[in-house]
Amino acid sequence: MPYMVNVLYIHGMGGGGDSRIPSILNDALSTKGVRIIVHTYDFDPEIAHVQIEKWVNIYRPSLVIGESLGAIHAVRVRNIPHLLISPAINAPIHLGRIFCPLSLIPGMTMLLDRIYRPREGDRQILHFSYGILRKYIAHRREAMKNTPRTGSHDSFHAFIGTRDHYRKFGVVSIRAWKRHFGDTFTLYEGTHFTEDEFIHSLIVPEICNTLDIK
Repeated sequence: MPYMVNVLYIHGMGGGGDSRIPSILNDALSTKGVRIIVHTYDFDPEIAHVQIEKWVNIYRPSLVIGESLGAIHAVRVRNIPHLLISPAINAPIHLGRIFCPLSLIPGMTMLLDRIYRPREGDRQILHFSYGILRKYIAHRREAMKNTPRTGSHDSFHAFIGTRDHYRKFGVVSIRAWKRHFGDTFTLYEGTHFTEDEFIHSLIVPEICNTLDIK
């Protein structure tokens, strides 16, 4: 079947073109004429924003999906419906206020790069330098200008796991989501990494519903 609809998928920190969830979505939706497009973008949020805007202009997606830290990038995309998976909308605060000062300690950037080194493959290269991390607060601020709280008419829906361990640290926060987006979220009995069963039972139907595809 020829592709009729493009969906831009924005992966999370350390993800990339070979991430698991967009691959599953492509397998599940290609027969319906839906193409899930995912590219590896830069860890520097401002470079990444330029890259993502370029892909939006090239592919003209009918839907943008943001996973984890990628949710903030997705929210910055305007005038397109949004689905957010385990949205780490407070992660930029942690990166900017905690990791950024830590990066000034000699050797700390090298240590963080080693701790959070992604697995092999088409994956985002992480570099926890002061110059990169200091940009994340402003990056989140720009994203939050495109929310229902600030008058945006874009649609947003999030999927948040009840066993998401990042909720303990406030990186993923239902309270923060509701403050900016309202009650537009679904809780599921899973983790931050969204098990395959929930991808098929929750996310695929929501994509079809958003795109009005049977």
